Amino acid sequence: MNAVWLFALALSVCAEPAPKAPAPCGQGVLTGIDVLQQEGFGPLVGRRMGLITNHTGVDRQGVPSARVLQKAPGAKLVALLSPEHGLEGNLEVPAIGDTCDKATGLPVYSLYGATRRPTPKMLAGIDTLVFDIQDIGARFYTYISTMGLAMEVAAERGLRFVVLDRPNPIGGAEVEGPMLEPGRESFVGFHRLPIRHGMTVGELARLFRAERKWKLDLHVVPMRNWRRSDTWEATGLKWINPSPNMRSPTEALLYPGIGLLETTNLSVGRGTDTPFELFGAPWLDGHRLAAQLNRAALPGVCFTPVTFVPQASTYRSKQCQGVRITIIDRRSIRPVRIGLEIARQLQLLYPGVWKIDAYDRLLANRRVLEALRAGQNVATIEALYQPELQKFIDRRRAFLLYPD
Repeated sequence: MNAVWLFALALSVCAEPAPKAPAPCGQGVLTGIDVLQQEGFGPLVGRRMGLITNHTGVDRQGVPSARVLQKAPGAKLVALLSPEHGLEGNLEVPAIGDTCDKATGLPVYSLYGATRRPTPKMLAGIDTLVFDIQDIGARFYTYISTMGLAMEVAAERGLRFVVLDRPNPIGGAEVEGPMLEPGRESFVGFHRLPIRHGMTVGELARLFRAERKWKLDLHVVPMRNWRRSDTWEATGLKWINPSPNMRSPTEALLYPGIGLLETTNLSVGRGTDTPFELFGAPWLDGHRLAAQLNRAALPGVCFTPVTFVPQASTYRSKQCQGVRITIIDRRSIRPVRIGLEIARQLQLLYPGVWKIDAYDRLLANRRVLEALRAGQNVATIEALYQPELQKFIDRRRAFLLYPD
C-alpha cells in the first residue's frame, strides 16, 4: 500500500462518513442546578451566597442559575464571580474587569483580571461559594483552575463550597495522557492530573479537597441520569459554547489533543468557523502531513489536507496549509493519542521549524517531550507514562459519583 493510495482512501472516507443513529437521550440528564431546585435548595438554606458562574450556568429550561438562586427561598445571593471569557463567555482578552449583571442587578467580580483568587472585597457578606460552570474535560481548560483557587480561599476563610455538577462533555470513562509533572502547577495545570481526566467538576472538587488536604465544608449536588459512558448527545442538554472557540461537542472532543499544539507556531483554527477541527501553518505541507497521519491508522478519525486563512490568533490573515480532522467514530477516538501523533509527525517532518519546546507548556511533561524530540512512536511514548496514569486511575475511583 503506497502513500498515494492511503491518501486517496482517506479522502473518500472523510468525504462521506458512515451515517450514525442519534444517541438515545433516555430520561435526560438533570444537572446540579435542576436537582438543587427539586430538593428545595437544602445546602443553601440560611446562607449568603457568591455564585461563580458564566453563561453556561443554566437549568434545563435555560434559566440562568443566578436568577434561580436569586429566588431561592431562605437564601440570599450577594454577588457573582466570573471566570476566563467573562460572565457572557464571549471575551478573548488577557484580563477582564469587574462589572454588573443587568439581569440580577448584582456585582460581577472577575476572577480573570487583577486576581484569579476571590478577594476579601469580593467575599464581603458571603458565607457560601457556589460553583456552576460547564467544563470541557481537559486539564488545561481553566475553569477547573478557577474552581480550585476558589476552593482554596473558601478553606482558608471557613466558607461553605457548593458545586452544582455538570457532565464531562467528552465522557467520564476514558482517561488519557501524561500526568502534570510535580512542581509545574499553574493556571493551566492546577492539579496533578492527566490531560484528559474523565471526571466531572464535582468529582474533581472531591479529589482536590482530599489531595490538597483542605479542611473545607464541601457539598456536591450530583446530577441525575448521567452515566460515565454518555456522549454529550445522550444527555439531552442543549450545547452552549463554553468559550468563544469551543463551538461544538466535536471541538470539545478534539481539544485535549489539538489544544496542546496552540502554544507552538501553529494555527489551531482560531479565527475560522471550525477551531480545533483543523490546524496548519504557512510553512507546512498539508498533503504530506495528512498522508502520514492517515498511515498511522488512528482509531475514529481521518485527515485531509486543507488551505485556510485564520482571522484571529496565530497567523492572522495569512494563508496556511494544514490538515482537517474528521471524526468517523466518536466512541473509539482518543484525542490525546491524536495530538501526540501529530506532534511526532511535525517533529519528524519539520525538525527545527516546528517549535517543539513550546509544546511543553501545556504538555508539562519533559520525559514525553524528549521522547517526541527523539522521534519515538506513540505506543512507546504512551508506555512511558502508563504507570503514573494507572496510579491516577486507581486513586480517582474513591471520588467518582456516577456509574459506567
